[in-house]
Amino acid sequence: MDYNTTEESIMQEKRQIQPDLTRLKAIFFGAIVGLFAGAVVSVFRLLIEHMLILVQGIYGWLGQHPWWLIPWAILLAAIAFLIGHWVKQTPMIKGSGIPQVEGQLAGELDYAWWPVLWKKFISGVLGIGSGLFLGREGPSIQLGGTVAQGLAYRLGFTGTQRRLVIAGGAAAGLSAAFNAPIASTLFILEEVYHSFSTLVWLTALTSAVVANFVSNGVFGLTPVLHINYQQALPLKYYWLLLVLGIGLGLLGFGYQWVTLRVGKWYAKLTWLPRHLDGVVPFLLVIPIGLMWPLALGGGNQMIVTFAKQTPLLIPLIGYFILRFCFSTVSYGAGLPGGIFLPILTLGALLGAIGARSFVLLGWLPSIFVANFIIYAMAGYFAGISKAPFTAILLITEMVGTLHHLMPLAVVAIVAYITVDVLGGAPIYEAMLRQLVKPAEANADGVADRVEYPIGENSGFDSQQVRDLTWPDGSLLVAVRRGEREVIPNGDTILKSGDTLIIFTYRHNRAYVRQQLAKLNNSPHRLLD
Repeated sequence: MDYNTTEESIMQEKRQIQPDLTRLKAIFFGAIVGLFAGAVVSVFRLLIEHMLILVQGIYGWLGQHPWWLIPWAILLAAIAFLIGHWVKQTPMIKGSGIPQVEGQLAGELDYAWWPVLWKKFISGVLGIGSGLFLGREGPSIQLGGTVAQGLAYRLGFTGTQRRLVIAGGAAAGLSAAFNAPIASTLFILEEVYHSFSTLVWLTALTSAVVANFVSNGVFGLTPVLHINYQQALPLKYYWLLLVLGIGLGLLGFGYQWVTLRVGKWYAKLTWLPRHLDGVVPFLLVIPIGLMWPLALGGGNQMIVTFAKQTPLLIPLIGYFILRFCFSTVSYGAGLPGGIFLPILTLGALLGAIGARSFVLLGWLPSIFVANFIIYAMAGYFAGISKAPFTAILLITEMVGTLHHLMPLAVVAIVAYITVDVLGGAPIYEAMLRQLVKPAEANADGVADRVEYPIGENSGFDSQQVRDLTWPDGSLLVAVRRGEREVIPNGDTILKSGDTLIIFTYRHNRAYVRQQLAKLNNSPHRLLD
C-alpha cells in the first residue's frame, strides 16, 4: 500500500466531511453590517425629517416677520459655504453617492471611509433638511456602503470579501431609508453591483432585512408612502396605462438629458467657484419655502398628501414644473443629496396629471386618481433608472399592498421601452461615466478577481475564447454558467447569460472592466 496515497485520500475525505461555512459567514457579516448601517441611516433619516418640519415652521413664521429674511438668507448661504468647503476637501461626498458605490464595487474608484461618512452625514442633513429638492436615499446608500467599508477595514477584509460587505451596507442603507428590504436588495444587484451570485444576494438581503428591522424600531411599521385607494383598476382601463407609460418614458428621457448636463451649465457661472455652486439653490429655496412649504424636501410628504386630496390639473402642472426645474438645479450644484425620491415625486405628479386629464376627457372615473399616482411612480423611476424590477418591487413595498402588481408592471415596461428606444442609458451608470476617467493597465497589487456578466447581443456572445484579445494583465479562469462553473480553454464558446471570472491585479480591475465593457458594447468586434 502506498502510504502517501492513503494519507491524501484521508485528507480529501476530511475536507468533504467538513461543512462549507461560506454562506453562513455571509449571513453573519451581513447581519453585522445591516445592524450598524441601519442605525446610522435611521438617525440620518430621523434628523432630516425633524429638521424639515422645523424649516417649514420657520418659513411660516418668516411669512409673518419678513424682516428676518435677510438673516435667514445669510444663514443658508453660510451652510452652503460650509458644505462647499467639505465638497472641495472630499469630492466623493458630492451628489447621490450611488455612482461612487457602484464605481467602488467595480474597482474604478476608491476613497477613505471616515471623512466621507461624517461629512456626507452632516452635509446631507443640512442640505436636504433645509428644504432643497434632494433625496435621502442615494446618500443613505453611500452611508451604508461607507459604514460597511469601515467595518471591512477594522476586520481586515480585502478583495471580494470587502466588496461583499460594501454591497450589503449599500442595500442596508436603502432599506433603512425606504423600509423596502426586497427592493433594496434587488436594486443593489440590478443597478449597482450587476451581479446575482449567491454570496452577493445573500449578504445584501441579510443586511437589508436587519437594517429594515432597525428602521422599523425607529419609525414604526407604516409604509413610507402609505396610500389608500378604493379599488383595483378594471381591465377595461388598461389601455390608459399604455398612454401613461409612453408619456412617462418621454419625460423620463428629458429628465435624464437635463440632469446629466446641468453640471455643465453651472460651469458657465465663471464668477462662482465650482465648489460653491450650492449657494444658488440655497438662496432660490427661500421663495419656494415662503409660497409652497409643502413642496420642500425630497417630496414624500407631497406624495402622500396629494394621494389623499389631489389638486386640480393646472396646480399639478405648476408643481411638476417647479419640482422638475428645482430638483435639477439642486442636484446639479454638486450638493450631497440624491435624485431617488425626487424622481418618485415627479412620477407621482405625472400620474396625477395624467389621471386628471383622463377624468376631464371622460375616459376614467375620478376614484382611480390615487391608483395612477402609484403606477406612475414606478413607471417614471423604471424609465430613468432602467431598473424595472426594482421599480415594481420598490413601490409595492413602499405603498404596502400587492393589489397593483399587474398595472405597475405594464407602466414600468412601457416607460422602460420608451426610454430605451430614445437611447437613454441607466441614469446612475451615466453619472458614473462622468465621474470615472479612463484607466490604464496597472500590474500592481495582490491578485483579485473580476466577475463580468454577458448580456444579450453582447460582443462576447457566440465567440470562442481564443478569438478575443483579453485586457493586459488578466486571465480568464472560469465561466459561470447557471449553477456550474466551466474551466475554459481556447475552444470554449461564450454565451449570453454566462459570467466571466477573471483574475487580475487589484489595481488593474478598473482597466479590465473598462476594456471588457468596450467589447460587450461592440458586438462581434475584437478589443483594440
